[in-house]
Amino acid sequence: MKKLMVGNWKMNKTVKDCAEFFEAFNKSFTHKCDAWIASQSIHFPLVEELKTPTMKAGLQNCSEHVEGAYTGEVSPRALKDMNGHFVILGHSERRQYFGETSRGLNAKVRTALNEGLVVIYCVGETLAERDAGQTLSLIEDQLHQGLNDLSRANLDNLVIAYEPVWAIGTGKTATPAQAQEVHAHIRSVLKTKFPAFGAKTRILYGGSVKPDNVQELLAQKDIDGGLVGGASLKAKDFLALCGDK
Repeated sequence: MKKLMVGNWKMNKTVKDCAEFFEAFNKSFTHKCDAWIASQSIHFPLVEELKTPTMKAGLQNCSEHVEGAYTGEVSPRALKDMNGHFVILGHSERRQYFGETSRGLNAKVRTALNEGLVVIYCVGETLAERDAGQTLSLIEDQLHQGLNDLSRANLDNLVIAYEPVWAIGTGKTATPAQAQEVHAHIRSVLKTKFPAFGAKTRILYGGSVKPDNVQELLAQKDIDGGLVGGASLKAKDFLALCGDK
């Protein structure tokens, strides 16, 4: 299976920026990896129009409801209807700034999967939690709470992203060995929780992934790709992460 690189553009880019990114990216992308982009919701139709046919477009969040009087929310059903392929759920910034919890995210995960979207479910620890030796137990709890009561019919559409909070936007990166230790633990939990699917579930690393460290990270047994923030904003950098110089 190809490595998966997911660009999380967060709250960045204008229409002009999006057009310039894809003009440069599309010329040099050789499909050595699977490349997905999660833009702001307002830019999704533009990204869907500009990307190459093999790329996938998605969003950084969605509602646990498919429709109704929920002003300002994004329906996973509407996203799927517009050709959306995936949604990122539980990113640390959503947990930190918007109070999302693993237990509360479970409803979003189940609804998005039921609507046919691929879900990238994020887990990770703060520096204080790592220093306290809580990393593995904390992430195990996040997996059990966020992935509770999933339909086995949807498990092929589940992707996990491990993002150490202390390495997001800080320039710090978990060492390949640190990342692999957590990815291996995630794999073990998934294989126990979902015996028929855990071994093949893609697990991405997120946390200051850059062209100069990506190869060491991807060389680890249980790292199947990256969830990339800052380095996905420039076409040149994202191409390098995808194996295209």
